[in-house]
Amino acid sequence: MLIDIGANLTHDSFEHDFDDVLERAFDAGVTQLVVTGASMEGSEQAAELANRHEALFATAGVHPHHAEETTREAIATLRGFLENDRVKAVGETGLDFFRDFSPRPAQIKSFEQHIELAIETGLPMFLHERDAHPTFAEVLSAYRDELNDLVVHCFTGEKEALYAYLDLDCHIGITGWICDERRGKHLLTLVKDIPTERLMIETDAPYLMPRNIKPKPKTRRNEPHYLTVVCETVAECREATIEAVASQTSANARRFFNLPAPPDQAS
Repeated sequence: MLIDIGANLTHDSFEHDFDDVLERAFDAGVTQLVVTGASMEGSEQAAELANRHEALFATAGVHPHHAEETTREAIATLRGFLENDRVKAVGETGLDFFRDFSPRPAQIKSFEQHIELAIETGLPMFLHERDAHPTFAEVLSAYRDELNDLVVHCFTGEKEALYAYLDLDCHIGITGWICDERRGKHLLTLVKDIPTERLMIETDAPYLMPRNIKPKPKTRRNEPHYLTVVCETVAECREATIEAVASQTSANARRFFNLPAPPDQAS
């Protein structure tokens, strides 16, 4: 049984076959999914999906690409979303200095506003960082003692960044990036350094389809059912069984997001 801690199921590419996407995920053993809220509109939609589907939960936040959306009014609205017990974490928020779609000062301000919201609510944080180390760690460290659990989702960085985030007691989310022979080879070794109790896995669907899927899919759209491929790759790198990685990452995710047992285990 697997838990996908980050799936962008509000993406318009899922509109025409959403139910089939979920069914394929369930058939593959993905029992629960956390739908990423990455904008004001996306956070509202993620919460709506979580309200409609027993196996879905949500986060609420503003991605650094949209940092300038993070007004005082937006924070108040996010606070309302987070009162929904199906919404389990603050985010996606953080810093992205790779694309710089928002000015860096605006990204940092938005990140800090989300951190303050997480401190206020006591909820964990779902974090994004790309090419923003060490600034990301410096911002977090100023607040770390007041915060609950943190996960740096879709980790793609180098050893220095990984160790800095582990020193900050962060969990680490691994995606299909580890399956990419062009840009993810360093993760094949680094994933061994993540403590078992800090490791979680995700698809970031519809993005980051694992490149080692055989036969190669006809579409480039990633789906939650491909979480099995991420799990298999992580298990191989860590010289562990697939079952062990599935069990541990699911236990970590359930504890981190305070998820109930899946419906078929509730009894």
